[in-house]
Amino acid sequence: MISPSLLPIVLLTMSNVFMTAAWYGHLKFTDRPLWAVVLVSWGIAFFEYCLAVPANRYGHAVYSAAELKTMQEVITLVVFAVFSVVYLKEALTINHAVGFLLIAAGAFFVFKGPL
Repeated sequence: MISPSLLPIVLLTMSNVFMTAAWYGHLKFTDRPLWAVVLVSWGIAFFEYCLAVPANRYGHAVYSAAELKTMQEVITLVVFAVFSVVYLKEALTINHAVGFLLIAAGAFFVFKGPL
């Protein structure tokens, strides 16, 4: 069984894979009508919600809401970075790396607590 502190991280990661596919997967299908990709994206997003809601419900027993949101944002960036390089074939630049590092620094302070 997965530990209570790890379960929300696993569920949020899985939900973010679905979310990223729903929000950005259609970018390779510009020949499809917008209404069709909206419906497909909405269908994919349903599974994202089925994972994100339990992640937050279970996670709130271990983490604060601010910590859960911060965790979700960091996971989103990691999943998106991998998705954009692997699926969309887009390069990550030094500017992306600096931006991600600044967000990671913000996450550090959320989890570190008062100074």
